[in-house]
Amino acid sequence: MRLFYYMPVKFFSYNKKEKLKSRKQLEQLFTAGTTFTVFPIKVIYKEVEVQNSILKTGVGASRKNFKKAVDRNRIKRLLRETYRTEKTVLLNYLQPNKKQIALFFLYIDKSLPDYKTLKQKMQQAIEKLIKNLDEVAS
Repeated sequence: MRLFYYMPVKFFSYNKKEKLKSRKQLEQLFTAGTTFTVFPIKVIYKEVEVQNSILKTGVGASRKNFKKAVDRNRIKRLLRETYRTEKTVLLNYLQPNKKQIALFFLYIDKSLPDYKTLKQKMQQAIEKLIKNLDEVAS
């Protein structure tokens, strides 16, 4: 008999409810949000009232730095994947503290990333986000 720990599937998903799509929320986030950088990821966040979910997240890459849509789409796909696998730490912080945030990850480097380094940087960015949210609460 094999025993293993079962993690709920929805914990590692990145479904429609979690995506930041509202133009109003995006404008609010970019105008009044707090930013910090863990190069090559710029993180923009703001505590908001969010329906259906604890946090809403978006990703982006600059058209100025990446002319080809293929490259921008690859970067966004990598950002979403690294976020999806690393977000459990953030959710474990937000749920007991009853916080709701809107969050945006922007890739700011001029070269195409690889998954391994982006995953490390995403971990660092989420840790720094938790630290910043903790400082505001204190």
